Order: sequence, then structure tokens, then C-alpha cells
Amino acid sequence: MTTFGLRVAVIESQVLFAKALCGIFAADADFKVVGDYRTPAAFQLKPVTPDLIILDLDGQPVDIAQMIATCKEVAPTARICILSMNLSAVIMQRCLASGAEAYIVKDISPAELLRAVKTVSEGQSYVDPRVAGGLLKRRSMNGGKPDIMELSARESEVLKLIAEGLANKQISARLQLSEKTVKNHVSRIFSKLNISARTQAAVHAIRAGIV
Repeated sequence: MTTFGLRVAVIESQVLFAKALCGIFAADADFKVVGDYRTPAAFQLKPVTPDLIILDLDGQPVDIAQMIATCKEVAPTARICILSMNLSAVIMQRCLASGAEAYIVKDISPAELLRAVKTVSEGQSYVDPRVAGGLLKRRSMNGGKPDIMELSARESEVLKLIAEGLANKQISARLQLSEKTVKNHVSRIFSKLNISARTQAAVHAIRAGIV
């Protein structure tokens, strides 16, 4: 975090909800709200140089990929947190494939929202575990894949099950391994991918097309 707070731009089509989001971030000393906007227009975002962009998909007339591309073009260093009411794996996949760092479902509490966004501000990714855990379809990306080639075949299996929301005990039963062995695999996966949470493992698995 910076001394003056991370600069946050809120893109929300509904004025009332936009002001509510701004109030949540303004009340936390780690953030500085630089503006709220109805659409991700380049002329609005470029002058405020945000570190974080909170982009609500609901009610936006523009395609997901186009909105994220606009944000990336005018604020290339900003991290993008998508808000949506949809518990949709397909939409989440499109957001991650287009360059978003987070997919946050809007039924969470303000405290949970802040925790998720702070995770992203620290250089990690975040997806709602309910969406990541329910994802069953594989998908591929044209670019931006994390480097997971160093994972062994068994570690890739474990990573896939983590992304499906299974706990270590369930993975142990599924793969017929001891819990200690599973814990060791999880530890090595976290170390190789430089992550510290199961939700981050899910993001890597989804982006790499493992699930």
C-alpha cells in the first residue's frame, strides 16, 4: 500500500450503487477514490491514472472484452476487479481471458469486498470460490497464461481438484493418496506458482485451461 492510498476508479452504470461503492473504499485508508464513471471511457480514465479499476459488468452495453481492453489501454498498470451478480463460470472465464485480475460476485459484504480487492492490490488474483469451485469445463486462452509447465502430472491433478473446490481430505480420497502426501503436493504447487491461497490456485488452473 502507498502512503496516500491506492487510487481507485469505480465504473458502475447505476449512480446510487456507484456512490455506495465509492463510500466503501473512501472509508478505508488504504484507498483513495479518484472518480466514479458510468462507462469505461478512455477520456475519463486516462487523466486519473488509477491503480485499481472496479468494473461492474451488470447493465453495461459494451462487450466484456472491449470494456477490459479499454481499461488496459488507458491504464495499463491498473489491476481490474470485475463485479457481477452472475455466478457464471463462462462469464468469469471471459473476464480472466480478457485480462481482469478478479471476478467478485456482488452478494458479498463490504468487508469481504475490501479483502478481495486488497488481495488483488498485493499482486495476486481473486475469483469467487463458488464460481471457481463449480467450474467443470476446460477452456484455452490465446495469451497471458501463467507458467505452470514445471508442475508434475500429479501436481496438475491436485491443482485441478483444488480448482473444483475439494479440500485436502477429499483430494486424498479421490486420488487414493494419504492426506500428508496431498499436503506436500499442495505446498509444492503454492511454492512453484508463488501463491498462498487456494483461490489463487483456482485462478491459475482456470487460466491455464486445466479445468
